[in-house]
Amino acid sequence: MQFGIFSVGDVTTDPTTGRTPTEVERIRAMVTIAQKAEEVGLDVFATGEHHNPPFVPSSPTTLLGYLAAKTDRILLSTATTLITTNDPVKIAEDYAMLQVLADGRTDLMMGRGNTGPVYPWFGKDIREGINLAVENYALLRRLWDETDVSWQGKFRTPLEGFTSTPRPLDGVAPFVWHGSIRSPEIAEQAAYYGDGFFHNNIFWPMEHTVQMVQYYRRRFEHYGHGQADQAIVGLGGQVFIRPSSQAAVKEFRPYFDNAPVYGHGPSLEEFTAQTPLTVGSPQEVIDRYAGMRDKVGDYQRQLFLMDHAGLPLKTVLEQLDLLGGEVVPVLRKELAAGRPAHVPDAPTHASLVAARRAAGIGAPDQLDSAGDRWTGRRAEDDLTAGDAAAASAR
Repeated sequence: MQFGIFSVGDVTTDPTTGRTPTEVERIRAMVTIAQKAEEVGLDVFATGEHHNPPFVPSSPTTLLGYLAAKTDRILLSTATTLITTNDPVKIAEDYAMLQVLADGRTDLMMGRGNTGPVYPWFGKDIREGINLAVENYALLRRLWDETDVSWQGKFRTPLEGFTSTPRPLDGVAPFVWHGSIRSPEIAEQAAYYGDGFFHNNIFWPMEHTVQMVQYYRRRFEHYGHGQADQAIVGLGGQVFIRPSSQAAVKEFRPYFDNAPVYGHGPSLEEFTAQTPLTVGSPQEVIDRYAGMRDKVGDYQRQLFLMDHAGLPLKTVLEQLDLLGGEVVPVLRKELAAGRPAHVPDAPTHASLVAARRAAGIGAPDQLDSAGDRWTGRRAEDDLTAGDAAAASAR
């Protein structure tokens, strides 16, 4: 199982000091945080993608490419790659380039984002959000899996004999997670392709998360990619850790109360009771997240939001020491115990290359038609937004 952190890259005033970091400070802090995550033994660092203040990560591949040169082991990912407003041709080329520079230590999470105005900023219509996600991803897969792509759709100019460059490393494209909070159509899309489904449930009750994950698992099995419990699932999370629960709550409360995303709403106690936010001792965090498996089944990736709401860099680094030193080692052991042998680990570049070779499957460009990238099996003939919506309603 993979453990890591994700950052939304917010520039937020520290409510205890009144100080607001500059954009430069925040970007450099994200680099330091990623390096610290590797140092303490975490598996993944993921960055969001935002194109508006108060967020700074507008160019994830630039940040991750820089981190590829500054780290040795950690997997570099996105917490959101905007499949709706980015050109799939540019996504194909940018992330193949990152994959090469990172020597395969990369994957990405497709999402529609949470900022409505981003659509017109990039010439898109928010009312077409699901349709854009479906069409753009279908094209992206072809661009990674095929050369000489001829294509015509609704939302961009046609392509005729186009080959994106560079080609994916070792002929295997980066693994893709589809991130969603509330849209069963996106869970359907992930299941259709045999990709991962990441439910970023940081603001939602567990009952909703369970429904979304169970739906994805059923559809994954329906499309012939394996048993439901073999589907690739990731979850979001939030924690604030101190040696005692009382110290954690006292220190974190002003940050919670003034955070732009949930401040001035439910109390800290109400929010921690209703969502995965856990503020307490290392053992309290372990108990809470070890119990996630009882609700969603064995899963492959757990990412935590640690550097938000104006928390100073020094505090975030202390949090990472506690997460990597006292929490994750215990969670690894507890979540590995009793895990069925047929449940796969989270895919990595090395594991995908090995699986393809073991199955005797040629490079994607040698396939006769678009099939499941990892096994070569095809699911069903087509997926449209209408099909996804209809399936979600059943």
